Amino acid sequence: MSTSTTRIFALTTLTMIAFAGNSLLARLALRDTAIDAASFTSVRLISGALMLWLLVRLKQRTSLVYGSWLSALVLFVYAVTFSFAYISLPAATGALLLFGAVQATMIGHGLQTGERLQPIQTAGLLLAIGGLVGLLLPGLSAPPVEGSVLMLVAGVAWGIYSLLGRGAGDPISVTAGNFLRAVPVTLLLSLVVYEDIVIDSAGFYYAVASGAITSGIGYAIWYTALPALKANTAATVQLSVPAIAAVGGIVFLDEPMTTRLVITSVAILGGIALVIRAKKVVGSDP
Repeated sequence: MSTSTTRIFALTTLTMIAFAGNSLLARLALRDTAIDAASFTSVRLISGALMLWLLVRLKQRTSLVYGSWLSALVLFVYAVTFSFAYISLPAATGALLLFGAVQATMIGHGLQTGERLQPIQTAGLLLAIGGLVGLLLPGLSAPPVEGSVLMLVAGVAWGIYSLLGRGAGDPISVTAGNFLRAVPVTLLLSLVVYEDIVIDSAGFYYAVASGAITSGIGYAIWYTALPALKANTAATVQLSVPAIAAVGGIVFLDEPMTTRLVITSVAILGGIALVIRAKKVVGSDP
């Protein structure tokens, strides 16, 4: 590989690890520390906003004029439902549900705006839907219903956030502006539930890492690599995120890899791959 290709490969790999790291950090914090989900959300968004603001200033931009309040609100919905979902969901299952919901939202929007699926894409979509149904069917290894619904909402919210951000200008500045606008919204949430707030040092540090590193720096790296990737390549490479989260869950969180999860993961990710490889569909970056 050329130096340029090696650099893009390295940046893309780091980004996928960062995105998977969001799931691992959230699950680790909300399972093994005392921090509550609302506080984790607030610390994550505030840390992300500060990191992105710093990155924008380092590029010598004098102000954040990008982003919108609508995008910030959708970003907050994603972040808060993501956090509450990981109270009960394993990291791998959560990442798979999130990714599937994001891609379903993006594909659904394309269909609504007049795109037509080729036969192989239709087969892929049906395969992915079948995998999702199989994952959520009742049984001993089925994920908790409440956590699953919350993560699906998080995925839809991030899909909408991605759609709102298309063509909005410099992506790092747009993301920074949206994170900054989300801060007062998340602080309002913390004010509403202040009687239930619990923050310990470990949970706080995990939330800071999720916001500043795997979110803030992760997005900055992704947007650096993205211009060099074809649209369908950018979407396809994100199929690795649930797989990385699954491996991380096994290694770092001692989570089991069930037969149901393996089979449904192959169906969901394989089905989505058929859709996005057959036609260029811009992916997302949760």
